[in-house]
Amino acid sequence: MTDLLKRTLTGVVFVLVLIVGTIFNPYAFGAVFAILLALSLNEFYNLVKSEIYTPQKVSGMIIGTLVFALFFLHSIGIIRGHTVFFSFPLIASIFIVELYRKKENPFINISITILGIIYIAIPFSLLNFIVFPGMPVDNLFYPWILLGIFLIIWAYDSFAYLFGCWLGKHRLFESISPKKSWEGVTGGGVFAVVMGILNSVFFQSLEMVSWMVISLIVIVAGTFGDLAESLLKRSLDIKDSGNILPGHGGFIDRFDSLLLAIPFIFAWLKIFNH
Repeated sequence: MTDLLKRTLTGVVFVLVLIVGTIFNPYAFGAVFAILLALSLNEFYNLVKSEIYTPQKVSGMIIGTLVFALFFLHSIGIIRGHTVFFSFPLIASIFIVELYRKKENPFINISITILGIIYIAIPFSLLNFIVFPGMPVDNLFYPWILLGIFLIIWAYDSFAYLFGCWLGKHRLFESISPKKSWEGVTGGGVFAVVMGILNSVFFQSLEMVSWMVISLIVIVAGTFGDLAESLLKRSLDIKDSGNILPGHGGFIDRFDSLLLAIPFIFAWLKIFNH
């Protein structure tokens, strides 16, 4: 099997899993994204672990997944809203666990463990409030806004790559990501906006102006998310965050744009009551 075919098949399967996991039913959404969250956290902690720093991999994965579960159970109406505040003592318990590990550099270990939760678990957990947009008034499962966000991200990433390979000459941030170009960002941005316009036709629960804002957030925050992950990999002197997705790297490689864009999209939707 050629590398191109392997990359294509992996990409198709990955996209299908995300689409089915997003739209099938709320429990499929909860299961699929909880698993993806756990796998992404596992990947992150494996990346940053070294002879000097030893983050709490097991504790971080359990706490991050429990935070997602609390948000999900609240969104679906199984537990009361105030229960999500239990997330704070869960995260605080990382300090207690470190007392008993007796590792070197304890506060760096604590910091890296909490960073994984902030960087990965919190954005994944916020997805619950996007597929249950009526919270706290109702628990109606409406996955189409999230699907539209994925479509914008995929359009942006795909065409940014194509335009970057085709026309890329002016580097965007050469010290961090030598291959990323302004031409790629511009080409990808145009198609992200086009996808936002199409979303306003297919998913009319949001007005066109909201889809345009989401497209702009993806272009700006998604680009910085990509650069932030490149900065992480460059600091660790690695090419990909993992090798579980042949031709695509790891899970963090696939979610880098989403991880930074989702908090901004969530804030936009909630602040302006969409």
